[in-house]
Amino acid sequence: MGVRTTFTPVAAQPMQSIHPQPSASRNKPAFTLVEMLVVVAIITILMTAGSIGLSSMAGRGVTSGVATAESLFDEARATAVGRNIRACVLVAKTLTNNPADDLRRILVAYEPVDANGLPTTASGGTPAWILSSRGAVLPDQTYFSSTLSKKDINSGGTLDVVTLTNAKTAYAGDYYIYEFNDQGICKTPGASFIIGAGARNASQSATAAPPRVTASAKHDFGGFVVWRNGRTSVFRSPEQMGTSITSLTSGDKF
Repeated sequence: MGVRTTFTPVAAQPMQSIHPQPSASRNKPAFTLVEMLVVVAIITILMTAGSIGLSSMAGRGVTSGVATAESLFDEARATAVGRNIRACVLVAKTLTNNPADDLRRILVAYEPVDANGLPTTASGGTPAWILSSRGAVLPDQTYFSSTLSKKDINSGGTLDVVTLTNAKTAYAGDYYIYEFNDQGICKTPGASFIIGAGARNASQSATAAPPRVTASAKHDFGGFVVWRNGRTSVFRSPEQMGTSITSLTSGDKF
């Protein structure tokens, strides 16, 4: 009797593909050389524009400061005419308790009057000036030039200085003065007002640490002349403000 053998067929396995699968890294997008050059060019343009903008910030500060100062001179003249009293523009020379505002703070003041509306003056006939407003502060890194500003644009001379004592602590100190009489006539016709861009140590007084010209703002100066009727005319070129401006170099005091 023979032996019976049983055979169970095995299911056929699918054939493996012999083609290699593409690497995932080969499908990743990449910048072409042209695209990279375009990106570099855009970055260069943006950096150039930014540097130009930073270098012109000081110039814009001077322009803004001149406009602000002109409005304060108009206010002082209007105060004098409207109240029929003397008024003035005060530019901080050295502030007793706030040296950071030296050569930057500008105030408008008027002379006080008594109960009858008559002017009252301090010793020597000088008004005990009363502030009509908080005035304004010149933009950052913009300063009044006490050396370039003259009592008379033609003959020169140094601006008069007064001491402000009857004001709040932050405003006490010495000021350069531009005075108008009760008819709005400038006491010093032809006086110039000049500001410039620069830098100084704000922790010290302007006397000890005057503003100096910076390399990026050698010619950033502006200002105006005050005429007899109290009106102002803006200087159109550095030469009108004085030939010494054109010879200023980085680090020079102004």
